[in-house]
Amino acid sequence: MKKVALITGGSRGIGLGIAAALAEAGYHLVINGRRDKEKVMDVIESLEEKGAEVLYCQADIASQDDRSGIIDDIKSHFGRLDVLVNNAGVAPLERNDLLDATMESYDRVMKINLQGPYFLTQAAAKWMIDQKETNESFNGCIINVGSVSATMVSVNRGEYCLSKAGMAMMTQLFAVRLGSHDIPVYEIRPGVIATDMTSGVKEKYDRLIEEGLMVQRRWGQPEDNGKVVVALAEGYFPYSTGQVIRVDGGMTIPRL
Repeated sequence: MKKVALITGGSRGIGLGIAAALAEAGYHLVINGRRDKEKVMDVIESLEEKGAEVLYCQADIASQDDRSGIIDDIKSHFGRLDVLVNNAGVAPLERNDLLDATMESYDRVMKINLQGPYFLTQAAAKWMIDQKETNESFNGCIINVGSVSATMVSVNRGEYCLSKAGMAMMTQLFAVRLGSHDIPVYEIRPGVIATDMTSGVKEKYDRLIEEGLMVQRRWGQPEDNGKVVVALAEGYFPYSTGQVIRVDGGMTIPRL
């Protein structure tokens, strides 16, 4: 029986790169997004062509009712959940200086980027524990998509940096809590990835990449992250719970 993976924000960007890689690896998929299903049918069909059965759950990850609805839909459709990928996230609507940041922007970013994943993980973890107790062969895992912004300062999007720093601690918290149940929790930490989120600063990063911002002088691609997620989901890092896998082309290596 094929394993089932839930990817939040899985219809575009890094999430889609992850979903495509998991589909190619033989997983059935649950894709969560906020767009109407009709607007993502091309994405769903492309994933189905890779052999995956795809359940689309239109939901706002910041909503408690929507999160519960996602879990209920997966239970009724697939009856199992093996992998949770907390990928959904947003940047601030405006890149404001730290001294001009607003509470509205802060609350929006933190609810989507941290509060939502925190409580979705709580619900998924409880279900994974139940599956483990009824099936000894069950091997679930949780993978959080963080960011180099967890440790690298951007003073014009402080709320985003804080949300990703919080996710780094969230990874460790759940890794410790779920350790006795042998359910590993990981964080992948992307650098500058070519997605909708970074399209507005492409010229800036084209220049910085050319000047050596990364050791590997190219943009990261969504599929770079997908390959790492597959390796984690397939159990190739069974003794590394709580750890961070950086997908940043060497961007965060301290250099003189």
